[in-house]
Amino acid sequence: MAEGWLRVDMHVHTRASYDSLNDPDGILAAMDRRGIHRVVITDHDELHAALRLRDRAPDRVIAGEEVRTREGPDIIGIFLSERIARNTPLREACENIRAQGGVVYAPHPFDVRRRGGGEHLDAVADLVDVVEAHNARTWGVGVNERGEAWARARGKPLGAGSDAHSAGEIGTAYVEVPPFEMTREGFLAALRAGRVACRGTSPRVVAAHSVYARAHKLLFGGRTPNEPE
Repeated sequence: MAEGWLRVDMHVHTRASYDSLNDPDGILAAMDRRGIHRVVITDHDELHAALRLRDRAPDRVIAGEEVRTREGPDIIGIFLSERIARNTPLREACENIRAQGGVVYAPHPFDVRRRGGGEHLDAVADLVDVVEAHNARTWGVGVNERGEAWARARGKPLGAGSDAHSAGEIGTAYVEVPPFEMTREGFLAALRAGRVACRGTSPRVVAAHSVYARAHKLLFGGRTPNEPE
């Protein structure tokens, strides 16, 4: 890694997600262990935990949200200040992200197991800023590569992340970028200059963490699970 550059895991969940029990303190500790300088918090249809953790560690945490859109695909907004409601139409969600000064990030775009954008992406290609070229929880052969190819064909910057739902996954995939201001334009410029530096793959057993988290919340309280893993 070039001197002074930053490692950024662009896809991390907290216990605010229906399928994660990740404690905020555990996230920061895991970042220290794995040499990750910044993370993007991307809880499912929630923003409050990301904002709280960002306020605690503003140089290390970027607030985002992974929104389940009306058409089905997930879309991530980065640098958000207001929650976007679940089931918002895809184009409207992207426009809302942009209106907040955020980055429109297409996660696991061709992973049908987890509602990638796939056939919907071309319809919002004008609004997509960054594409997840590597997701550590994407296990299908060639699926990450399809997303990267779609992005490169359209000149989109590449992102990468662990999609961590448990602390041990943090840092499994990340980008390396030059220092940047914590703004939409600053981050986009850094991604254009940076690279996908780590393309690790989490073992399939991590899916059990999500199953356990949903069951735990159903039995002991918290957000009720309502969607497949």
